Amino acid sequence: MPQRAPYGSWTSPIAAAELAASGHPVDVGRFVGDEIWWSELRPAEGGRTAIRRAGPGGQPVDVLAAPWNARTRVHEYGGGAWAVTDDQRLVFAEFHDQRVYVKSAGRHPVPLTPEPPIPAGVRYGELSVVGEEVWCVRETHTQAGEVRRDVCAIPLDGAAADDASAIRSIVAGSDFLAYPTLSPDGRRLAWIAWDHPQMPWDGTELRIAELDGDGVCGPWRVLLGGVEESVLQPQWHGDDSLYAISDRSGWWNIHRVGLDGAAPQPVCAAAGDFGAPLWQLGARWYTELADGRLLAVRTVGTDALTVIDPADGTAHDLDMGDLTTVAVSDVDGERLLLRCGGAGTPAGLRLLDLASGTLADVRLGVESLPPAGYLPTAQPITVTGPQGREVHAFAYPPRNPDFVGLDGELPPYVAFVHGGPTAHVAPALSLVFAYFTSRGIGVVDVNYGGSSGYGREYRNRLRGQWGIVDVEDTVAAVRGLAEAGLADPERLAIEGGSAGGWTVLAALTTSDVFACGASYYGVAELEGFVQETHDFESRYIDGLIGPLPESAELYAQRAPLNNVDGLNCPVLLLQGLDDPIVPPSQAERFRDALVSKGIPHAYLAYEGEAHGFRRLQTQVSAREAELSFYGQLLGFETPGIPRLELWRPQ
Repeated sequence: MPQRAPYGSWTSPIAAAELAASGHPVDVGRFVGDEIWWSELRPAEGGRTAIRRAGPGGQPVDVLAAPWNARTRVHEYGGGAWAVTDDQRLVFAEFHDQRVYVKSAGRHPVPLTPEPPIPAGVRYGELSVVGEEVWCVRETHTQAGEVRRDVCAIPLDGAAADDASAIRSIVAGSDFLAYPTLSPDGRRLAWIAWDHPQMPWDGTELRIAELDGDGVCGPWRVLLGGVEESVLQPQWHGDDSLYAISDRSGWWNIHRVGLDGAAPQPVCAAAGDFGAPLWQLGARWYTELADGRLLAVRTVGTDALTVIDPADGTAHDLDMGDLTTVAVSDVDGERLLLRCGGAGTPAGLRLLDLASGTLADVRLGVESLPPAGYLPTAQPITVTGPQGREVHAFAYPPRNPDFVGLDGELPPYVAFVHGGPTAHVAPALSLVFAYFTSRGIGVVDVNYGGSSGYGREYRNRLRGQWGIVDVEDTVAAVRGLAEAGLADPERLAIEGGSAGGWTVLAALTTSDVFACGASYYGVAELEGFVQETHDFESRYIDGLIGPLPESAELYAQRAPLNNVDGLNCPVLLLQGLDDPIVPPSQAERFRDALVSKGIPHAYLAYEGEAHGFRRLQTQVSAREAELSFYGQLLGFETPGIPRLELWRPQ
């Protein structure tokens, strides 16, 4: 018989230390000969990214052991940090110096690129092996603070290890490039390009050019795209046509694009997104099977894996059980590597056999799970926000087989606000959520206007409205829960990271709905931010609020830092001191404003952490601090959790 105890104070078997220690998110997987290799975050090893393979009995074995760290800083979000040659040599970008290395079995890695003039100032991403070269996107930072990008070719024989001139530049000519894709006959290169102030989900161009005898692109032409059309993932279909994803219909759909200037044709016109925001290089949402059919991920709130016949545009979804997030990683005949997870299934790398329909685990992102009774269940909700717009979210009520709340008591809830702000959340088996729900604290995960996964119109709701629509939609979600009698309206909290941290601070300074909030490396003001942040996002605010100097007044009006007078509740600030995307100055300015107004708060700054906490000790510290913070402000005990000391005015 469950015992009655106040919500928030329930005893849980899910400790922050176990939560962090058992977690190792798995990223891209590849077929390598008869083996499967993948990349894996290792929080207990300083947060490095290891390359691993399945050894005897399926146990993971390091291909790239500590202290090596396969992670690229192109765009700061990286992507495509490793590739494998036909003879199974690993090629990778090392995080600390950003040089490209090659590693043969049983040998130490050796560099393929020279030491840059500025530490980590030349970066390489979206690596692929083409013959005896590594083709990739190169990002070069100059002493003057300029950033240039091109597609280049690095010789695999090591000729460029001490000689930068041995690296061949293939094409440049735009602020950003992605998806360099060589035609089967080797005569043409296709790629995606865009320029400031566009972001890749706003508008990009699909370009092609002939390669000359030196392997350098001649004049290019644009096949598809523009400033109001986002094009992604070109893939050659023969030598004279391509597939590519375009959102010209209002949804990211796959199109067939010829080289003859004819209008592109949708392969399967559908009210669903077969793509997503390009935050990391090399992201893929479809692949061509051996028989010419396409296997693709379609998203409308949640993901579905579908097989498309390009001959007639028909499509049928595969039965993936409760999986709600799916990403295509690699294909080998009828074998597919998928990164996937669901509301009741942990995320990880799985092998799908199309012929038999069987799905087998390769490597999951957690070593073990608590008993099912301590894990939350996702409940999709849709509420009506201002101007009658729909707001989508997923609620995770408190759940613990050993406890129920007190008679007449409603549970506290924490609104989780994703980053991006173009990111997207789906029902997930999240141990972070379980850390709270198993203690009697509800969670609501919000896809506010601007989120992806619901078409371009939903994404565009945030244009010029950052700090308004995201706040209004998050408020609408928690109010909907309170009005339905599911959440205590006096005990609502909000947490988010990066752009989600901005929404936290904006919501706390412009509304009175929340009793407290936690900002993980959140943006606090704007004019300094656009000067201090990295190049990739330095013009992002043009679309979210407006360009400078014309919009300077709006920047000042929207910045949470300038609205602290409207804040009347405590704030927890968590920040990595090596963050190049949202620098520590953002949190520190907001902290100073809290001190000036005499508002209780805590500021936790972590050495060696950047944008997103990767180290075991940081993850434990941050989660325990957040739980203690909520307990103090929402009125419940947190047994076994170190007490977070809040700054309070004397």
